[in-house]
Amino acid sequence: CICQYSETNLSPNKKSSTFCHFYCTVLFGIHVDSPPVIPALTTSYAHGTSSTPFLHATVGEILQQTVERWPDREAMAFLQDGVRKTFAQFQQEVDQAAAGLLALGLKKGDRLGMWGPNTYEWILFQFATAKAGIILVRTRSSSGEQAAVGCKAVVCPTQFKTQKYCDMLRQICPEIESSSPGGIKSSRLPELTSVIVIDIRQPGMFHLDDVMQAGSSQYKQQLQDLQRKLSCDDPINIQFTSGTTGAPKGATLSHHNIVNNAYYVGNRIGYPWRPHPRICLPVPLYHCFGSVGGGICMAVHGISIVFPSAGYDGRANLAALESERCTVIYGTPTMFVDMLNQPDLAKYDLSSVEAGIMAGSPCPPEVVRKVIQTMGVKGLTIGYGTTENSPVTFFGNPTDNMERKSETVGYIMDHLEAKIVNPTSGEIVPLGETGEIMIRGYCVMLGYWNDESKTSECITKDGWYKTGDIGSMDACSYCRIEGRIKDMIIRGGENIYPAEIEQFLHTHPKVVEAQVVGVKDDRMGEEICACIKLVEGQDCTEEEIKAFCKGKIAHFKIPRYILFVNSYPLTVTAKQRIRETTQTSLSILYRLPFND
Repeated sequence: CICQYSETNLSPNKKSSTFCHFYCTVLFGIHVDSPPVIPALTTSYAHGTSSTPFLHATVGEILQQTVERWPDREAMAFLQDGVRKTFAQFQQEVDQAAAGLLALGLKKGDRLGMWGPNTYEWILFQFATAKAGIILVRTRSSSGEQAAVGCKAVVCPTQFKTQKYCDMLRQICPEIESSSPGGIKSSRLPELTSVIVIDIRQPGMFHLDDVMQAGSSQYKQQLQDLQRKLSCDDPINIQFTSGTTGAPKGATLSHHNIVNNAYYVGNRIGYPWRPHPRICLPVPLYHCFGSVGGGICMAVHGISIVFPSAGYDGRANLAALESERCTVIYGTPTMFVDMLNQPDLAKYDLSSVEAGIMAGSPCPPEVVRKVIQTMGVKGLTIGYGTTENSPVTFFGNPTDNMERKSETVGYIMDHLEAKIVNPTSGEIVPLGETGEIMIRGYCVMLGYWNDESKTSECITKDGWYKTGDIGSMDACSYCRIEGRIKDMIIRGGENIYPAEIEQFLHTHPKVVEAQVVGVKDDRMGEEICACIKLVEGQDCTEEEIKAFCKGKIAHFKIPRYILFVNSYPLTVTAKQRIRETTQTSLSILYRLPFND
């Protein structure tokens, strides 16, 4: 146990780690089976005690249990492609695909890269790889990520919108053209042997049909025998982080990590007691929010998932909520802003929607209130976490009051520890003071794939994960996020957190959304730039925004630069892209230095 009551601070007759752990649990544990109401904490350390034990099972075992309970319940619906599967149908196809992967020569511990938008094949291979003991590499946009972890196979569509997946693969691996399917030998991707395309047949690549047909009875038996060799502690997913501090890093998660995170998230939002929840899922499956909060929650809790479209489409989300009578909606703050800003929002019947999860980036209080009041999502909950933590570590409750829903990211999750520390000294700060959020518990990743150096930088020898996020905690363990350490703007020696300014700008009647970033400045080191999206049909000027800020926020927090934009990136890595684009735009408009 690492706190002010650790062995080094205990009296000589109490130097016992067992005593220390007990002491901390008694003094700083907070029971989380229901929302905490008694302010029990005395310092910024919390242990989420729970009477609900862990699930000791692999993803395949969890799916099997759900199939046995609800074989004919609809598991998923992909509206754009017209695909619907019951749990029994899905299980059958998962086994067929898993056996097919074994027939192609993949074995336990191999890596398979999944590359593409939200389609049925994505979730099919998410579960097929888990059943076959193959590690799924959730790839966002780069074949370089596949190379970094030595993928033996890649699954992708030929193309989606402007993303030409097969062409990009051929550029990095020209040997594909002259290879037979399954026989790729590449100098740049030495471990890659197979590419599986899910739509149009391509030279040198398997088609999805080939994989499904290869899963003969011989390989189904092999798959069945393999189940006894799988452990819930085995790695199952590699998810690449945004890479804002350098090359992307592959966070490696186990069955135990993601099964239990999905379990406790689902419990808190109420999936066990809600009658047949139907979730509208517009968030991408290549992020933990979609794959764990969506796909794994589906298997653990027997919920039905509705995918409105392959790529994000705000109107398709609203149409799906109405036509499918969805009861829960997931989304990033920007996705919710987009739905709120649809001109025909009022025409959609959203009366079936009881709850929702908003997560992925800081959630402005004004946006939270609008979703509850305008869209009628009374049970909206806010979540916080990181990919490295499987992902959720703090999560609200649908019954929380408006202040807690809009101002915090909820309270500590079951069986996790969290502490807020001074980033310099590492000491736990008093309640209500800001510091770096650190997490310890079952959710912490196994490590970054083949990168012990980067792993040791963010996970201490005592098992604490350094999130790099700045926040504070109250006496009930509810957490407020101030921003990222690396997003913090240092202007003339003043530490400024963008989230505070963003939340203030959201109160301007003409502002739909605001993103604040730091840009280089020769004199001040960094200056503040606000990228603002206006209410449709409204006009606004830089001077008007600055006048609105004057006297209401500290003078040094008033943005030096104002850019009016039409849209933002919708993914959880949006901040990095906004920062890069903004620096380039200002370089042209104001002749500022370019990014390195």
